[in-house]
Amino acid sequence: MTARISCFVLSGGVGARLWPLSREDNPKQFHDLAGEGSMLTQTVMRLKSRCNAETPIHLIASERNADRVWSDLAGIDLSGGSAVFEPVGRNTAAAIATATLHTIARHGDGIVLIVPSDHAISTNLEFWETIEKGVPAADESSIVVFGLRPSRPEAGYGYIEAGAPTGETDIRNVLRFIEKPELEVAKRYIGTDSFFWNTGILLYRASTMREAFLRHRPEIWTGAEQALDAATTNVSGTYLPLDLYALIPAISIDYAIMEKVSNIALVPASFNWSDLGSWQSLLDSSVTDQSGNVVIGDVVAIDCENSYLRSRGRLLSAIGLKNVAVVSTADATFVAPVAESQHVRRVVERLEKWGRLETKFTPSHNHVLLPGAWRERVAHWLFNETLPHWSTVGVDERHGGFYEALSLDGKPLAKQKRMRTMARQVYAFSVAKLRGWDGPADKIIAHGIEFMKRGRTRRGGWARTLSVDGAVADPCEDAYDHACVLLALAYAHQAQNPEAFRLGEETMAFVAAHLEDGRFNGFLETSSGTGLRRSNPHMHLLEAFLAWHTATGQRSYLRHAARIVDLFRMHFFDADSWTLGEYFDDKWKPAAGEQGQWTEPGHHFEWASLLVEFAAKSGQTDPIPYARKLYASAIANGLNRSTGLAYGAVSRSALPLDMISRSWPQAEAIKAAIALDGTGGPDLKPEIETRVGRLFRWHIDPAPVGLWIDRIDEKGKALATETPASIFYHLVTALMQYLDKTESATVRPISASPGAPVPGLDRDMFDQALRDSA
Repeated sequence: MTARISCFVLSGGVGARLWPLSREDNPKQFHDLAGEGSMLTQTVMRLKSRCNAETPIHLIASERNADRVWSDLAGIDLSGGSAVFEPVGRNTAAAIATATLHTIARHGDGIVLIVPSDHAISTNLEFWETIEKGVPAADESSIVVFGLRPSRPEAGYGYIEAGAPTGETDIRNVLRFIEKPELEVAKRYIGTDSFFWNTGILLYRASTMREAFLRHRPEIWTGAEQALDAATTNVSGTYLPLDLYALIPAISIDYAIMEKVSNIALVPASFNWSDLGSWQSLLDSSVTDQSGNVVIGDVVAIDCENSYLRSRGRLLSAIGLKNVAVVSTADATFVAPVAESQHVRRVVERLEKWGRLETKFTPSHNHVLLPGAWRERVAHWLFNETLPHWSTVGVDERHGGFYEALSLDGKPLAKQKRMRTMARQVYAFSVAKLRGWDGPADKIIAHGIEFMKRGRTRRGGWARTLSVDGAVADPCEDAYDHACVLLALAYAHQAQNPEAFRLGEETMAFVAAHLEDGRFNGFLETSSGTGLRRSNPHMHLLEAFLAWHTATGQRSYLRHAARIVDLFRMHFFDADSWTLGEYFDDKWKPAAGEQGQWTEPGHHFEWASLLVEFAAKSGQTDPIPYARKLYASAIANGLNRSTGLAYGAVSRSALPLDMISRSWPQAEAIKAAIALDGTGGPDLKPEIETRVGRLFRWHIDPAPVGLWIDRIDEKGKALATETPASIFYHLVTALMQYLDKTESATVRPISASPGAPVPGLDRDMFDQALRDSA
């Protein structure tokens, strides 16, 4: 009886050597490089082609790519196999230990085949003929590798040195592994009978690999066993827990096991193979024209020879190129001699050091390309729908201040009034006045400030919450609230409110006296100084200090801002994951447990725009790479791929922790893209339009006039039952900045009169734009 072989496809890599096509959010295995489906799909179909034997197919993949995996494999029967999702990459040793444990749990001591997800192999028949030759050796407790005789000196591949054939078969004992030799060394391997390219394919009996791990790296085996025991399983796969899996050492199977064991057999492969790890390998393995060129996409090639020319999204023209790779995408172009193209990783490393976005995310083909495409819709919503609605229905004329929320039928809801919400409404109407709104801004600003003053504490601070009628409900003096008050007063001062400057100075004095950490270590959460420390109040204080610098021109506010930026550099930002921590202990170490892993894409966007503003005001340039990294991290790891909206929170290793998408992070994404456009990175104007389009598609257009749907679940379903007033400030700020950014794109004048129609507004055009950006 033919042996059952449990196949595991490793699908956790990025494929940086195929940049700019392959990126962190769109790895190589998901690309169709040969016109026959994605590399992952081709790999699975190759495994399915085995006849007359049980061959379950499993995947070890990154959890953040789970949706993409099942999208690629939709309708493909895995023959009893399943997917195991890693919460964070720990290299191939952990993945193979997990695969072996999974096999033992399912089938006992069975035969295991490990294959990469992104290699090209000539035919399915030749593949399985080669694999079957290794089964007897695997049954006899050898770990079997598969080698290909090199056809050229290749410095980008690993090599295996093997002894002479043993017995009547061509199976050999492995003498050593060679990791990507120098070109001159690789030349000496050509034509010998001892050196083979390492295909990265492994075949073994589960007990053999278990014994190897327990002897040489027991901590990896034990860690994978604990993680698999604690995993959760549903119809989509098995999900390994982050807290346990992240503890496993990150090391390759070569270093962990293969270089330490002696029972390794090599089977020479009868198939043609390429790891498609460079543009050279793609040129070698692809169909060429009569001049030896690979030409893909919108390309005009004249008098070119032996070149790889690929364009995605725009015209590429070339004359007289010989042995050159040119790969062009919507936002990046790579050019190199084909023989040097494997060194593209050096470009990627340089870009990552600079904080460039092009390594992290792939621009969508559905971007709205025309800057200002949403301008009329934005202006109409702001000036004709939202400001008129919130300046009337949203103002509590009876008790003072503003309503905390409106129902989705537009009626005020009687709730306690938070100081931050009152301040944000004052801010929003101040911004509207400064932007030219002709409504009763002065009256509304004064009305809001008068109500806020009822919440002054005896020490000159501001209470956290007020009752509906203005009595103090919670007298706590919170740093977050004081940041919002300072921001509101800075803009009210610019809008010529007569009280704002005095109140701002008094508030600054209170913050200095009661909220500053006496150790010059940032600001306390509250004047009592207890509880976890958070980065978020510091972000809002940075926002307020920059606003007061704008309002007064005084450098002292920049010095306050600089101290917060220093905290960001030293404690808030994690250089390895490009993430911003939220919760810390009193010494600014990440909090224990999930709180220490908690990051919010919306705050990444907010910090990005503030860091760019601080750089412009201070003359410092180093905050801009930080801003780019925050934006890139949020786009690559913080978006729901179904809706394109930012999640509420993800872990530092990119696992969704809060899958609800609220409206404010989408507004902050617009602000961040506007801030970063023109700072030396890619052209983000299409990205700006797309972000505006998604905000309207999911949050604004489905809502009644003047309102928005604040909460969308991971499948795009609206969850909101009310419209919170605190979000108004995010939307007004972002969309006013969008109008400023696209000023030169104006085609027709926009009426700012409440209730007046926008001249020439083509609703069908905007409906189509919504569909295009969805």
